[in-house]
Amino acid sequence: MVILQIFTLLGALGMFLYGMNLMSSGLQKASGNKLRGFLSAMTSNPFKGVMTGLGITSIIQSSSATTVIVVSFVNAGLLTLAQAIGVIMGANIGTTVTAWLVSWLGFKADISILSIPLMVFGFLFSNSKKNKRQNIGEIIVGFCLLFLGLSFMKESVPDLNETPQVLEFVKTWSSYGFGSVLIFLIFGTALTLVLQSSSATMAITLIMLSMGWIPFDMACAMVLGENIGTTITANIAASVGNTQAKRAAMSHTIFNVFGVIWALIFFKPFLSLVEAIIDAFGVTDPSTSALYGLSMLHTLFNTINTLILVWFVKYIEKAVIWIIKPAKNKEAEPFRLKYISAGYLTTPELASEQALDEIIHFAQISRNGLGYAKQAIEENDVDKFEELNKKLIKYEEISDRIEYEIATFLNSVSNESISEATSVKIKAMYKIIGELESLGDSAQSIGRILSRRNSHKKTFELDTIKKLQDMVELVDKAYEVMIENLLIAKRGNIDNIANAYNAENHINDLRNKLRDAEIEAIETGEKNYQTSVYYMDIVNELERMGDFIINISEDLLKSFSDK
Repeated sequence: MVILQIFTLLGALGMFLYGMNLMSSGLQKASGNKLRGFLSAMTSNPFKGVMTGLGITSIIQSSSATTVIVVSFVNAGLLTLAQAIGVIMGANIGTTVTAWLVSWLGFKADISILSIPLMVFGFLFSNSKKNKRQNIGEIIVGFCLLFLGLSFMKESVPDLNETPQVLEFVKTWSSYGFGSVLIFLIFGTALTLVLQSSSATMAITLIMLSMGWIPFDMACAMVLGENIGTTITANIAASVGNTQAKRAAMSHTIFNVFGVIWALIFFKPFLSLVEAIIDAFGVTDPSTSALYGLSMLHTLFNTINTLILVWFVKYIEKAVIWIIKPAKNKEAEPFRLKYISAGYLTTPELASEQALDEIIHFAQISRNGLGYAKQAIEENDVDKFEELNKKLIKYEEISDRIEYEIATFLNSVSNESISEATSVKIKAMYKIIGELESLGDSAQSIGRILSRRNSHKKTFELDTIKKLQDMVELVDKAYEVMIENLLIAKRGNIDNIANAYNAENHINDLRNKLRDAEIEAIETGEKNYQTSVYYMDIVNELERMGDFIINISEDLLKSFSDK
Protein backbone atom coordinates (compact mmCIF):
# COMPACT_ATOMS: atom_id res chain seq x y z
CA MET A 1 0.00 0.00 0.00
CA VAL A 2 2.82 2.37 0.92
CA ILE A 3 4.64 1.58 -2.34
CA LEU A 4 1.47 2.27 -4.32
CA GLN A 5 1.06 5.59 -2.50
CA ILE A 6 4.66 6.57 -3.29
CA PHE A 7 4.23 5.76 -6.99
CA THR A 8 0.92 7.64 -7.03
CA LEU A 9 2.69 10.67 -5.57
CA LEU A 10 5.51 10.44 -8.11
CA GLY A 11 3.01 10.00 -10.95
CA ALA A 12 1.03 13.02 -9.76
CA LEU A 13 4.25 15.02 -9.60
CA GLY A 14 5.10 13.90 -13.13
CA MET A 15 1.63 14.99 -14.31
CA PHE A 16 2.11 18.39 -12.65
CA LEU A 17 5.53 18.89 -14.25
CA TYR A 18 4.32 17.73 -17.67
CA GLY A 19 1.31 20.03 -17.43
CA MET A 20 3.53 22.97 -16.45
CA ASN A 21 5.93 22.29 -19.36
CA LEU A 22 3.09 21.79 -21.83
CA MET A 23 1.33 24.99 -20.80
CA SER A 24 4.59 26.94 -20.90
CA SER A 25 5.46 25.48 -24.31
CA GLY A 26 2.05 26.44 -25.71
CA LEU A 27 2.34 29.96 -24.34
CA GLN A 28 5.81 30.33 -25.85
CA LYS A 29 4.66 29.05 -29.24
CA ALA A 30 1.73 31.43 -29.21
CA SER A 31 3.95 34.41 -28.43
CA GLY A 32 7.26 33.31 -30.06
CA ASN A 33 8.00 36.12 -32.54
CA LYS A 34 6.41 38.85 -30.42
CA LEU A 35 8.27 37.61 -27.35
CA ARG A 36 11.62 38.00 -29.04
CA GLY A 37 10.86 41.45 -30.38
CA PHE A 38 9.51 42.57 -27.02
CA LEU A 39 12.61 41.32 -25.26
CA SER A 40 14.94 43.09 -27.66
CA ALA A 41 13.03 46.38 -27.62
CA MET A 42 12.29 46.77 -23.92
CA THR A 43 15.71 46.40 -22.33
CA SER A 44 17.33 49.77 -22.91
CA ASN A 45 17.85 50.25 -19.16
CA PRO A 46 17.74 47.99 -16.06
CA PHE A 47 14.29 49.21 -15.00
CA LYS A 48 12.76 48.44 -18.40
CA GLY A 49 14.59 45.10 -18.30
CA VAL A 50 12.98 44.28 -14.94
CA MET A 51 9.50 45.06 -16.27
CA THR A 52 10.23 43.05 -19.42
CA GLY A 53 11.35 40.01 -17.45
CA LEU A 54 8.33 40.32 -15.16
CA GLY A 55 5.93 40.58 -18.09
CA ILE A 56 7.38 37.71 -20.12
CA THR A 57 7.56 35.33 -17.15
CA SER A 58 4.01 36.20 -16.12
CA ILE A 59 2.90 35.32 -19.67
CA ILE A 60 4.84 32.08 -20.21
CA GLN A 61 4.72 30.98 -16.56
CA SER A 62 8.32 29.85 -16.37
CA SER A 63 11.20 31.87 -14.95
CA SER A 64 13.57 29.10 -16.02
CA ALA A 65 12.39 29.46 -19.64
CA THR A 66 12.79 33.25 -19.50
CA THR A 67 16.25 32.97 -17.97
CA VAL A 68 17.33 30.37 -20.53
CA ILE A 69 16.04 32.60 -23.33
CA VAL A 70 17.98 35.53 -21.88
CA VAL A 71 21.16 33.43 -21.64
CA SER A 72 20.78 32.35 -25.26
CA PHE A 73 20.24 35.97 -26.35
CA VAL A 74 23.40 37.04 -24.50
CA ASN A 75 25.21 34.13 -26.14
CA ALA A 76 24.04 35.45 -29.51
CA GLY A 77 24.99 39.03 -28.76
CA LEU A 78 21.36 40.19 -28.91
CA LEU A 79 21.41 41.41 -25.30
CA THR A 80 24.20 42.96 -23.29
CA LEU A 81 25.12 41.52 -19.92
CA ALA A 82 23.63 44.54 -18.11
CA GLN A 83 20.35 44.18 -20.02
CA ALA A 84 20.21 40.47 -19.21
CA ILE A 85 20.67 41.10 -15.49
CA GLY A 86 17.65 43.42 -15.45
CA VAL A 87 15.46 40.88 -17.27
CA ILE A 88 16.53 38.09 -14.90
CA MET A 89 15.53 40.23 -11.91
CA GLY A 90 12.11 40.79 -13.41
CA ALA A 91 11.75 37.09 -14.24
CA ASN A 92 12.20 36.26 -10.56
CA ILE A 93 9.23 38.48 -9.69
CA GLY A 94 7.15 37.11 -12.57
CA THR A 95 7.58 33.52 -11.45
CA THR A 96 5.76 34.27 -8.19
CA VAL A 97 2.51 34.45 -10.17
CA THR A 98 2.55 30.65 -10.37
CA ALA A 99 2.52 30.32 -6.58
CA TRP A 100 -0.53 32.58 -6.33
CA LEU A 101 -2.35 30.61 -9.05
CA VAL A 102 -1.66 27.36 -7.24
CA SER A 103 -2.76 28.88 -3.89
CA TRP A 104 -5.98 30.33 -5.28
CA LEU A 105 -7.06 27.77 -7.85
CA GLY A 106 -5.39 24.64 -6.56
CA PHE A 107 -6.24 24.83 -2.90
CA LYS A 108 -9.19 27.17 -2.49
CA ALA A 109 -11.17 26.97 -5.72
CA ASP A 110 -10.08 23.40 -6.58
CA ILE A 111 -10.02 23.96 -10.32
CA SER A 112 -9.25 20.25 -10.79
CA ILE A 113 -13.01 19.58 -10.80
CA LEU A 114 -13.25 21.46 -14.10
CA SER A 115 -9.99 20.11 -15.52
CA ILE A 116 -11.42 17.00 -17.21
CA PRO A 117 -14.34 18.86 -18.89
CA LEU A 118 -11.86 21.50 -20.07
CA MET A 119 -9.76 18.72 -21.61
CA VAL A 120 -12.49 18.36 -24.26
CA PHE A 121 -11.81 21.86 -25.53
CA GLY A 122 -8.08 21.31 -25.29
CA PHE A 123 -8.36 18.17 -27.41
CA LEU A 124 -10.55 19.88 -30.03
CA PHE A 125 -8.21 22.85 -30.33
CA SER A 126 -5.10 20.63 -30.41
CA ASN A 127 -6.45 18.76 -33.44
CA SER A 128 -7.14 21.94 -35.38
CA LYS A 129 -5.23 22.56 -38.61
CA LYS A 130 -4.42 26.13 -37.55
CA ASN A 131 -1.27 26.61 -35.49
CA LYS A 132 -2.80 29.26 -33.24
CA ARG A 133 -5.62 26.94 -32.22
CA GLN A 134 -3.16 24.09 -31.68
CA ASN A 135 -1.17 26.33 -29.34
CA ILE A 136 -4.34 27.26 -27.44
CA GLY A 137 -5.19 23.56 -27.16
CA GLU A 138 -1.73 22.85 -25.78
CA ILE A 139 -2.14 25.62 -23.19
CA ILE A 140 -5.54 24.28 -22.08
CA VAL A 141 -4.34 20.67 -21.82
CA GLY A 142 -1.23 21.76 -19.92
CA PHE A 143 -3.33 23.88 -17.55
CA CYS A 144 -5.68 20.98 -16.84
CA LEU A 145 -2.88 18.45 -16.31
CA LEU A 146 -1.12 20.87 -13.96
CA PHE A 147 -4.09 21.15 -11.61
CA LEU A 148 -5.04 17.49 -11.92
CA GLY A 149 -1.49 16.60 -10.92
CA LEU A 150 -1.71 19.03 -8.00
CA SER A 151 -4.99 17.46 -6.88
CA PHE A 152 -3.55 13.93 -7.04
CA MET A 153 -0.47 15.06 -5.12
CA LYS A 154 -2.65 16.44 -2.33
CA GLU A 155 -4.65 13.23 -2.16
CA SER A 156 -1.60 10.95 -2.20
CA VAL A 157 0.24 12.75 0.61
CA PRO A 158 -0.36 10.69 3.80
CA ASP A 159 -2.09 12.19 6.81
CA LEU A 160 0.48 12.74 9.55
CA ASN A 161 -2.04 11.82 12.22
CA GLU A 162 -2.15 8.34 10.72
CA THR A 163 1.63 8.07 10.51
CA PRO A 164 3.03 9.07 13.93
CA GLN A 165 6.55 7.92 12.99
CA VAL A 166 6.69 10.44 10.14
CA LEU A 167 5.19 13.12 12.38
CA GLU A 168 7.89 12.54 14.96
CA PHE A 169 10.58 12.64 12.24
CA VAL A 170 9.34 15.99 10.92
CA LYS A 171 9.13 17.42 14.44
CA THR A 172 12.73 16.35 15.11
CA TRP A 173 14.06 18.19 12.06
CA SER A 174 11.97 21.23 12.93
CA SER A 175 13.29 21.55 16.47
CA TYR A 176 16.82 22.87 15.88
CA GLY A 177 15.93 26.55 15.79
CA PHE A 178 17.87 28.45 13.14
CA GLY A 179 19.63 25.19 12.26
CA SER A 180 16.28 23.83 11.09
CA VAL A 181 15.86 26.88 8.86
CA LEU A 182 19.16 26.06 7.19
CA ILE A 183 18.22 22.37 6.89
CA PHE A 184 14.93 23.13 5.12
CA LEU A 185 16.63 25.77 2.98
CA ILE A 186 19.08 23.12 1.77
CA PHE A 187 16.19 20.69 1.26
CA GLY A 188 14.33 23.24 -0.89
CA THR A 189 17.48 23.88 -2.92
CA ALA A 190 18.13 20.17 -3.47
CA LEU A 191 14.51 19.43 -4.40
CA THR A 192 14.52 22.21 -7.01
CA LEU A 193 17.81 20.95 -8.42
CA VAL A 194 16.27 17.50 -8.85
CA LEU A 195 12.93 18.62 -10.26
CA GLN A 196 14.38 21.46 -12.37
CA SER A 197 11.26 23.45 -11.62
CA SER A 198 10.84 25.97 -8.82
CA SER A 199 7.08 25.99 -9.53
CA ALA A 200 6.87 22.25 -8.81
CA THR A 201 8.88 22.63 -5.61
CA MET A 202 6.66 25.54 -4.60
CA ALA A 203 3.59 23.38 -5.16
CA ILE A 204 5.07 20.59 -3.04
CA THR A 205 5.92 23.10 -0.30
CA LEU A 206 2.34 24.42 -0.34
CA ILE A 207 1.01 20.86 -0.06
CA MET A 208 3.36 20.02 2.82
CA LEU A 209 2.28 23.20 4.59
CA SER A 210 -1.44 22.63 4.02
CA MET A 211 -1.20 19.01 5.22
CA GLY A 212 0.63 20.02 8.39
CA TRP A 213 3.89 18.30 7.49
CA ILE A 214 5.96 21.39 8.17
CA PRO A 215 5.37 24.63 10.08
CA PHE A 216 5.11 27.97 8.28
CA ASP A 217 8.66 29.14 9.05
CA MET A 218 10.19 25.93 7.68
CA ALA A 219 8.06 26.26 4.53
CA CYS A 220 9.43 29.78 4.13
CA ALA A 221 12.97 28.40 4.45
CA MET A 222 12.21 25.91 1.66
CA VAL A 223 10.99 28.74 -0.57
CA LEU A 224 14.28 30.58 -0.02
CA GLY A 225 16.15 27.42 -0.98
CA GLU A 226 14.04 27.06 -4.11
CA ASN A 227 15.24 30.46 -5.27
CA ILE A 228 18.82 29.19 -5.15
CA GLY A 229 18.01 25.84 -6.77
CA THR A 230 16.22 27.40 -9.73
CA THR A 231 19.42 29.11 -10.89
CA ILE A 232 20.94 25.78 -11.94
CA THR A 233 18.82 25.62 -15.13
CA ALA A 234 20.35 28.76 -16.59
CA ASN A 235 23.84 27.66 -15.57
CA ILE A 236 23.36 24.33 -17.34
CA ALA A 237 22.17 26.16 -20.46
CA ALA A 238 25.12 28.54 -20.30
CA SER A 239 27.65 25.73 -19.96
CA VAL A 240 27.60 25.29 -23.76
CA GLY A 241 27.54 29.03 -24.45
CA ASN A 242 30.19 31.70 -24.58
CA THR A 243 31.72 33.65 -21.70
CA GLN A 244 28.99 36.31 -21.71
CA ALA A 245 26.28 33.64 -21.49
CA LYS A 246 28.02 32.07 -18.48
CA ARG A 247 28.22 35.51 -16.85
CA ALA A 248 24.50 36.12 -17.39
CA ALA A 249 23.68 32.80 -15.72
CA MET A 250 26.06 33.57 -12.86
CA SER A 251 24.33 36.93 -12.30
CA HIS A 252 21.11 34.99 -11.66
CA THR A 253 22.89 32.95 -8.99
CA ILE A 254 24.42 36.06 -7.36
CA PHE A 255 21.02 37.79 -7.34
CA ASN A 256 19.25 34.93 -5.58
CA VAL A 257 22.07 34.04 -3.19
CA PHE A 258 22.33 37.68 -2.07
CA GLY A 259 18.58 37.74 -1.48
CA VAL A 260 18.69 34.55 0.58
CA ILE A 261 21.51 35.97 2.73
CA TRP A 262 19.62 39.13 3.73
CA ALA A 263 16.39 37.13 4.14
CA LEU A 264 18.16 34.78 6.58
CA ILE A 265 19.67 37.70 8.51
CA PHE A 266 16.23 39.28 8.90
CA PHE A 267 14.32 35.99 8.89
CA LYS A 268 12.04 36.62 11.89
CA PRO A 269 11.24 40.27 11.03
CA PHE A 270 10.65 39.25 7.40
CA LEU A 271 8.14 36.59 8.45
CA SER A 272 6.46 39.09 10.76
CA LEU A 273 6.11 41.51 7.84
CA VAL A 274 4.49 38.80 5.71
CA GLU A 275 2.06 37.87 8.48
CA ALA A 276 1.18 41.53 9.03
CA ILE A 277 0.35 41.99 5.34
CA ILE A 278 -1.85 38.88 5.26
CA ASP A 279 -3.65 40.05 8.44
CA ALA A 280 -4.19 43.46 6.86
CA PHE A 281 -6.10 41.80 4.03
CA GLY A 282 -8.45 40.31 6.60
CA VAL A 283 -7.58 36.64 6.02
CA THR A 284 -8.66 34.88 9.21
CA ASP A 285 -8.69 31.19 8.28
CA PRO A 286 -5.36 29.72 9.54
CA SER A 287 -4.97 27.34 6.57
CA THR A 288 -5.69 30.03 3.99
CA SER A 289 -3.52 32.51 5.86
CA ALA A 290 -0.55 30.11 5.75
CA LEU A 291 -0.93 29.39 2.02
CA TYR A 292 -1.33 33.06 1.08
CA GLY A 293 1.49 33.96 3.45
CA LEU A 294 3.89 31.60 1.70
CA SER A 295 2.95 33.04 -1.70
CA MET A 296 3.31 36.56 -0.29
CA LEU A 297 6.76 35.74 1.09
CA HIS A 298 7.83 34.49 -2.34
CA THR A 299 6.60 37.69 -3.99
CA LEU A 300 8.03 40.03 -1.36
CA PHE A 301 11.40 38.27 -1.35
CA ASN A 302 11.90 38.71 -5.10
CA THR A 303 10.39 42.20 -5.22
CA ILE A 304 12.48 43.58 -2.34
CA ASN A 305 15.59 41.86 -3.68
CA THR A 306 15.02 43.48 -7.07
CA LEU A 307 14.36 46.91 -5.56
CA ILE A 308 17.68 46.63 -3.73
CA LEU A 309 19.86 45.24 -6.50
CA VAL A 310 18.44 47.06 -9.54
CA TRP A 311 20.56 50.05 -8.46
CA PHE A 312 23.70 47.89 -8.48
CA VAL A 313 23.46 46.26 -11.92
CA LYS A 314 26.84 47.71 -12.95
CA TYR A 315 28.48 46.24 -9.86
CA ILE A 316 26.88 42.84 -10.43
CA GLU A 317 28.17 43.02 -13.99
CA LYS A 318 31.69 43.77 -12.72
CA ALA A 319 31.44 40.93 -10.20
CA VAL A 320 30.48 38.26 -12.76
CA ILE A 321 33.17 39.52 -15.16
CA TRP A 322 35.69 39.10 -12.35
CA ILE A 323 34.37 35.63 -11.42
CA ILE A 324 34.12 34.26 -14.96
CA LYS A 325 37.13 35.19 -17.04
CA PRO A 326 37.64 34.37 -20.72
CA ALA A 327 39.49 31.14 -21.38
CA LYS A 328 43.24 31.65 -21.56
CA ASN A 329 45.44 30.48 -24.40
CA LYS A 330 42.40 29.81 -26.49
CA GLU A 331 42.96 30.32 -30.20
CA ALA A 332 40.78 33.07 -31.53
CA GLU A 333 38.15 31.81 -33.90
CA PRO A 334 36.68 34.71 -35.88
CA PHE A 335 34.12 32.50 -37.56
CA ARG A 336 32.56 30.70 -34.61
CA LEU A 337 28.82 30.34 -34.42
CA LYS A 338 27.39 33.69 -33.42
CA TYR A 339 23.75 33.06 -32.52
CA ILE A 340 23.58 29.44 -31.41
CA SER A 341 25.75 26.78 -29.83
CA ALA A 342 25.89 23.09 -30.61
CA GLY A 343 23.99 22.73 -27.37
CA TYR A 344 20.27 23.45 -27.03
CA LEU A 345 19.73 26.75 -25.20
CA THR A 346 16.15 27.80 -25.63
CA THR A 347 12.61 26.90 -26.55
CA PRO A 348 11.86 25.27 -29.95
CA GLU A 349 10.10 28.21 -31.59
CA LEU A 350 12.71 30.73 -30.51
CA ALA A 351 15.48 28.25 -31.29
CA SER A 352 14.33 28.03 -34.91
CA GLU A 353 14.57 31.82 -35.14
CA GLN A 354 18.10 31.75 -33.75
CA ALA A 355 18.98 29.08 -36.30
CA LEU A 356 17.77 31.40 -39.07
CA ASP A 357 19.93 34.19 -37.62
CA GLU A 358 22.90 31.83 -37.74
CA ILE A 359 22.12 30.91 -41.35
CA ILE A 360 22.15 34.60 -42.27
CA HIS A 361 25.53 34.85 -40.58
CA PHE A 362 26.64 31.76 -42.50
CA ALA A 363 25.56 33.40 -45.77
CA GLN A 364 27.63 36.49 -44.96
CA ILE A 365 30.68 34.33 -44.24
CA SER A 366 30.15 32.50 -47.52
CA ARG A 367 30.00 35.83 -49.34
CA ASN A 368 33.41 36.70 -47.88
CA GLY A 369 34.70 33.50 -49.46
CA LEU A 370 33.57 34.79 -52.86
CA GLY A 371 35.59 37.94 -52.16
CA TYR A 372 38.75 35.85 -51.67
CA ALA A 373 37.99 33.96 -54.89
CA LYS A 374 37.79 37.31 -56.72
CA GLN A 375 41.16 38.38 -55.30
CA ALA A 376 42.68 35.03 -56.31
CA ILE A 377 41.47 35.51 -59.90
CA GLU A 378 43.10 38.94 -60.04
CA GLU A 379 46.41 37.93 -58.38
CA ASN A 380 49.38 37.15 -60.63
CA ASP A 381 52.00 36.88 -57.90
CA VAL A 382 52.35 33.16 -57.09
CA ASP A 383 53.21 33.61 -53.40
CA LYS A 384 50.34 36.02 -52.79
CA PHE A 385 48.01 33.67 -54.66
CA GLU A 386 49.02 30.77 -52.43
CA GLU A 387 48.11 32.84 -49.36
CA LEU A 388 44.69 33.56 -50.86
CA ASN A 389 44.23 29.91 -51.80
CA LYS A 390 44.95 28.89 -48.19
CA LYS A 391 42.18 31.26 -47.10
CA LEU A 392 39.79 29.68 -49.61
CA ILE A 393 40.63 26.24 -48.20
CA LYS A 394 40.09 27.57 -44.68
CA TYR A 395 36.74 29.06 -45.64
CA GLU A 396 35.62 25.74 -47.09
CA GLU A 397 36.59 24.00 -43.84
CA ILE A 398 34.70 26.67 -41.89
CA SER A 399 31.65 26.11 -44.09
CA ASP A 400 31.76 22.37 -43.41
CA ARG A 401 32.00 22.95 -39.67
CA ILE A 402 29.26 25.57 -39.53
CA GLU A 403 26.94 23.38 -41.61
CA TYR A 404 27.52 20.48 -39.20
CA GLU A 405 26.97 22.57 -36.07
CA ILE A 406 23.80 24.23 -37.37
CA ALA A 407 22.50 20.82 -38.48
CA THR A 408 23.25 19.44 -34.99
CA PHE A 409 21.35 22.33 -33.44
CA LEU A 410 18.40 21.88 -35.82
CA ASN A 411 18.34 18.19 -34.98
CA SER A 412 18.04 19.09 -31.27
CA VAL A 413 15.14 21.40 -32.04
CA SER A 414 13.43 18.79 -34.24
CA ASN A 415 13.46 16.32 -31.37
CA GLU A 416 11.33 18.70 -29.32
CA SER A 417 7.59 19.23 -29.56
CA ILE A 418 7.28 21.74 -32.41
CA SER A 419 4.45 23.09 -34.51
CA GLU A 420 3.91 21.95 -38.10
CA ALA A 421 4.92 25.39 -39.40
CA THR A 422 8.20 25.27 -37.47
CA SER A 423 8.85 21.74 -38.75
CA VAL A 424 8.47 22.95 -42.36
CA LYS A 425 10.89 25.82 -41.71
CA ILE A 426 13.47 23.54 -40.12
CA LYS A 427 13.37 21.19 -43.14
CA ALA A 428 14.01 24.20 -45.38
CA MET A 429 16.91 25.27 -43.15
CA TYR A 430 18.56 21.87 -43.59
CA LYS A 431 18.44 22.41 -47.38
CA ILE A 432 19.69 26.00 -47.12
CA ILE A 433 22.77 25.16 -45.06
CA GLY A 434 23.57 22.43 -47.59
CA GLU A 435 23.43 25.01 -50.39
CA LEU A 436 25.62 27.39 -48.40
CA GLU A 437 28.16 24.65 -47.81
CA SER A 438 28.16 23.96 -51.58
CA LEU A 439 28.94 27.65 -52.16
CA GLY A 440 32.04 27.19 -50.01
CA ASP A 441 33.00 24.15 -52.11
CA SER A 442 32.64 26.20 -55.29
CA ALA A 443 34.85 28.99 -53.98
CA GLN A 444 37.54 26.44 -53.15
CA SER A 445 37.09 24.83 -56.58
CA ILE A 446 37.96 28.17 -58.17
CA GLY A 447 41.16 28.16 -56.13
CA ARG A 448 41.99 24.64 -57.37
CA ILE A 449 41.38 25.65 -60.99
CA LEU A 450 43.71 28.61 -60.61
CA SER A 451 46.32 26.37 -58.94
CA ARG A 452 46.26 24.01 -61.94
CA ARG A 453 46.57 27.00 -64.26
CA ASN A 454 49.62 28.22 -62.36
CA SER A 455 51.22 24.77 -62.34
CA HIS A 456 51.04 24.79 -66.15
CA LYS A 457 52.59 28.28 -66.29
CA LYS A 458 49.48 29.84 -67.76
CA THR A 459 48.11 33.33 -67.03
CA PHE A 460 44.95 35.22 -67.85
CA GLU A 461 44.96 38.30 -70.02
CA LEU A 462 43.58 41.53 -68.57
CA ASP A 463 40.51 41.21 -70.78
CA THR A 464 39.84 37.70 -69.44
CA ILE A 465 40.24 38.89 -65.84
CA LYS A 466 37.81 41.75 -66.55
CA LYS A 467 35.20 39.28 -67.83
CA LEU A 468 35.61 37.11 -64.72
CA GLN A 469 35.32 40.21 -62.55
CA ASP A 470 32.01 41.02 -64.23
CA MET A 471 30.80 37.48 -63.55
CA VAL A 472 31.90 37.65 -59.91
CA GLU A 473 30.10 40.99 -59.52
CA LEU A 474 26.82 39.45 -60.69
CA VAL A 475 27.24 36.52 -58.30
CA ASP A 476 27.95 38.99 -55.50
CA LYS A 477 24.73 40.87 -56.33
CA ALA A 478 22.90 37.53 -56.20
CA TYR A 479 24.43 37.00 -52.76
CA GLU A 480 23.13 40.41 -51.69
CA VAL A 481 19.63 39.55 -52.90
CA MET A 482 19.74 36.16 -51.16
CA ILE A 483 20.72 37.75 -47.83
CA GLU A 484 17.97 40.35 -48.32
CA ASN A 485 15.44 37.52 -48.79
CA LEU A 486 16.75 35.74 -45.70
CA LEU A 487 16.19 38.92 -43.69
CA ILE A 488 12.66 39.25 -45.10
CA ALA A 489 11.94 35.64 -44.09
CA LYS A 490 13.29 36.39 -40.62
CA ARG A 491 10.74 39.20 -40.26
CA GLY A 492 7.95 36.71 -40.80
CA ASN A 493 6.89 36.25 -44.41
CA ILE A 494 8.38 36.22 -47.91
CA ASP A 495 5.95 36.10 -50.81
CA ASN A 496 8.05 37.24 -53.76
CA ILE A 497 11.55 36.34 -54.99
CA ALA A 498 11.46 38.11 -58.37
CA ASN A 499 14.67 39.86 -57.30
CA ALA A 500 16.41 36.48 -56.97
CA TYR A 501 15.18 35.26 -60.36
CA ASN A 502 16.38 38.50 -61.99
CA ALA A 503 19.83 38.08 -60.44
CA GLU A 504 19.99 34.44 -61.57
CA ASN A 505 18.93 35.33 -65.15
CA HIS A 506 21.68 37.96 -65.36
CA ILE A 507 24.26 35.36 -64.31
CA ASN A 508 23.00 32.81 -66.86
CA ASP A 509 22.88 35.39 -69.66
CA LEU A 510 26.45 36.52 -69.00
CA ARG A 511 27.65 32.90 -68.72
CA ASN A 512 26.14 32.12 -72.14
CA LYS A 513 27.61 35.29 -73.65
CA LEU A 514 31.09 34.60 -72.29
CA ARG A 515 31.00 30.94 -73.34
CA ASP A 516 29.92 31.73 -76.91
CA ALA A 517 32.57 34.46 -77.25
CA GLU A 518 35.32 32.17 -75.90
CA ILE A 519 34.41 29.30 -78.25
CA GLU A 520 34.56 31.71 -81.17
CA ALA A 521 37.96 33.01 -80.01
CA ILE A 522 39.33 29.44 -79.79
CA GLU A 523 38.04 28.62 -83.27
CA THR A 524 39.72 31.70 -84.74
CA GLY A 525 42.97 30.95 -82.87
CA GLU A 526 42.81 34.10 -80.77
CA LYS A 527 42.89 32.18 -77.48
CA ASN A 528 44.99 29.31 -76.15
CA TYR A 529 42.77 26.27 -75.70
CA GLN A 530 44.20 25.15 -72.35
CA THR A 531 43.97 28.66 -70.87
CA SER A 532 40.41 28.93 -72.16
CA VAL A 533 39.52 25.68 -70.41
CA TYR A 534 40.63 27.12 -67.05
CA TYR A 535 38.74 30.31 -67.80
CA MET A 536 35.48 28.51 -68.74
CA ASP A 537 35.78 26.18 -65.73
CA ILE A 538 35.79 29.25 -63.48
CA VAL A 539 32.83 30.79 -65.37
CA ASN A 540 30.88 27.54 -64.96
CA GLU A 541 31.76 27.35 -61.26
CA LEU A 542 30.50 30.90 -60.77
CA GLU A 543 27.29 30.00 -62.61
CA ARG A 544 26.89 26.99 -60.28
CA MET A 545 27.19 29.37 -57.34
CA GLY A 546 24.30 31.31 -58.83
CA ASP A 547 22.25 28.09 -58.93
CA PHE A 548 22.94 27.40 -55.25
CA ILE A 549 21.95 30.96 -54.40
CA ILE A 550 18.62 30.85 -56.26
CA ASN A 551 17.85 27.48 -54.63
CA ILE A 552 18.06 29.17 -51.23
CA SER A 553 15.53 31.86 -52.16
CA GLU A 554 13.21 29.19 -53.58
CA ASP A 555 13.46 27.22 -50.33
CA LEU A 556 12.53 30.37 -48.42
CA LEU A 557 9.52 31.00 -50.68
CA LYS A 558 8.23 27.45 -50.18
CA SER A 559 8.62 27.37 -46.41
CA PHE A 560 8.48 30.95 -45.10
CA SER A 561 5.54 32.19 -47.13
CA ASP A 562 1.91 32.41 -45.98
CA LYS A 563 0.77 31.43 -49.46
